[in-house]
Amino acid sequence: MSYRFPGCLGVLLLLSVAPPAVAQYDVVVAGGRVIDPESGLDGVRWVGIRDGRIAAVSERPLAGTTVLEARGLVVAPGFIDLHAHGQDDENYRVYALDGVTTALELEVGVGDVEAWYAARAGRARVNYGASVGHIPARMRIFSDSGGLLPSGEGGRAVATTAQLEALRSRLRDGLRHGALGVGFGIQYTPGATRWEILEMFRVAAEAGAPVFVHVRGFSTSNPDVSVESFLEVIGAAAVSGAPLHIVHLNSMSLAATPRTLRIVEEARSRGLDVTTEAYPYSAGMTEIQSALLDLFENAPDSMYAKLQWVATGERLTRETFRRFRRDGGFVILHLNTPEMEALAIESPLTAIASDGVIESGKGHPRTAGTFARVLGHYVRERGKLTLMEALRKMTLLPAQRLEQRAPAFRDKGRIREGADADLVVFDPASVRDRATYSEPVRPSEGFRHVLVNGVSVVRDGLLVEGVFPGRPARAPEREP
Repeated sequence: MSYRFPGCLGVLLLLSVAPPAVAQYDVVVAGGRVIDPESGLDGVRWVGIRDGRIAAVSERPLAGTTVLEARGLVVAPGFIDLHAHGQDDENYRVYALDGVTTALELEVGVGDVEAWYAARAGRARVNYGASVGHIPARMRIFSDSGGLLPSGEGGRAVATTAQLEALRSRLRDGLRHGALGVGFGIQYTPGATRWEILEMFRVAAEAGAPVFVHVRGFSTSNPDVSVESFLEVIGAAAVSGAPLHIVHLNSMSLAATPRTLRIVEEARSRGLDVTTEAYPYSAGMTEIQSALLDLFENAPDSMYAKLQWVATGERLTRETFRRFRRDGGFVILHLNTPEMEALAIESPLTAIASDGVIESGKGHPRTAGTFARVLGHYVRERGKLTLMEALRKMTLLPAQRLEQRAPAFRDKGRIREGADADLVVFDPASVRDRATYSEPVRPSEGFRHVLVNGVSVVRDGLLVEGVFPGRPARAPEREP
């Protein structure tokens, strides 16, 4: 049917019937397959963003000043990495290209929480946050001059009563200044007695803060070492009341992975607040001078070939192990198996976290490839995780671990009106990791757009230069 209107009246009527589209939103992510693990939404939607937040999730097209085309692509909440040691621009660039919108230093943590946050204000491509660390507190009290990890008395000395009180004071101060929790690397501080660990858990519990714990040990030949280490921290959490998060279950369990997963599951079934994480690689990485590598001091010759020197890529011998240990630096540990890695990643108990750090282009491929590897290898190739399950591990689970301590996380890890506009847009048919042990910073493929607080940090698969929309992720500060 057609209509005719004479003269100017016709023009006015036509204008009133079909006004031109007006941009209602700063950014619109248009026509993608929106997946939200909290609500279970999995459907084509238009996402409207205003002032850094999601303002609309619509089944109908929306108008925006900037429109990012997402047809045929998945739109998901930005990934929250609970375990990211690299906290500078070199690392933030790599994280963003792997879909990470929030990178958190929670295992080792930091010493001066206030100064750490201040140093990143206005300079971060992604959101950032940290725990207050038991390790840096010990290093300060024992005058240990190690790097990220202690290399001397900070790790090996037993604290006196006065030093325990000094440790408590430092942790309490960090929690007052908004630390997201308390970080522990017990294997790196063998001098810390079980009583000391319990006392520090009590400090976290006073503030209702979670503890993020690298447990006391593992063994390549005795699975009970891992079991005992898990039982120590679960016991301390039960006694103190501190919420417990055990980091990288995969590398702390090795052959004991079935046992440690069962321990975590049973603890949760009995009402304990225990969570855990894993990264999708069978090798780990640490500083060669740290106490963790003490177990290699008198190892059989065959064990040294499992160690790879990051600086050169060479496998070690007894001689080079001792020489490099004197000099210090990063070493990769090829100790796990693909079977145990898969068991940890595919468990519904584990969040995904990278344990990433790159220094001058050197490091472990998990820094650049963790999230793409899960989506490419475990979802598309193995078919052992659904897309919804994998995204839950990367977004909702990490947010839920933190939201009681830091209510701001109630608006992260979700796609709904009012949530932070941290979003990742990717091609599920092509997303994959490309980083290797020899080329650890090769960026992932398949991530089309990454937005942090509504600002594109990756657009059309390329890093956007000169934008720093990352905001501090922290708990509310409290009076002394």
